[in-house]
Amino acid sequence: MFTRVFGKPKPEANAVATLDKLTETLEMLEKKEKVLLKKATAEIEKAKEFTRAKNKRAAIQCLKRKRLYEQQVEQLGNFQLRIHDQMIMLEGAKATTETVDALRSGAAAMKAMQKATNIDDVDKTMDEINEQTEAMKQIQEALSTPIGAAADFDEDELEAELEELEGAELEEQLLQPATTAPAASVSVPAGRQQSRPAPQKNTAEEDELAALQAEMAL
Repeated sequence: MFTRVFGKPKPEANAVATLDKLTETLEMLEKKEKVLLKKATAEIEKAKEFTRAKNKRAAIQCLKRKRLYEQQVEQLGNFQLRIHDQMIMLEGAKATTETVDALRSGAAAMKAMQKATNIDDVDKTMDEINEQTEAMKQIQEALSTPIGAAADFDEDELEAELEELEGAELEEQLLQPATTAPAASVSVPAGRQQSRPAPQKNTAEEDELAALQAEMAL
């Protein structure tokens, strides 16, 4: 009835409850062991008193009861060992159960995440990321290109135009008249150099004649 109403208890709760019960039992056995040891010690003291009183029979009875107490103490010691072993096994089983539960929870979480993340969606997302990355690279390259550097010129046409310019330049040089080379100066030895006669000044009549000729020429 209890199980139907509240459900099956968890193994961890059972392990904890069992460990608490074992610990309580162990404490009880230790207390009984102490009591029996005291009783055994008291029987020894009584046996000594009966021995001093020459009551051998009573002393032997005390020693028998002491032996019984010691047997019970030994039995309680065995019980305690069994309880210690049981506690160690339960603690190990509890740790194992908790570890398995943790691993099971981790596996369930990974399974849920795998269901939430479809491999097709991952591929689609990666394709979108690659497309956006490539588009951004193209934008950055376009912005970093200098103005006018993107024009595509035909190298062959440029070479032909350069040849035409060179041909026109050569033809222009051929059509220009040849210039006469300046006459070489004749070196005259020193002492033989003739001094040029100083130009004579025109007279007043000659100046008037020249002015008249100029007017007639107009």
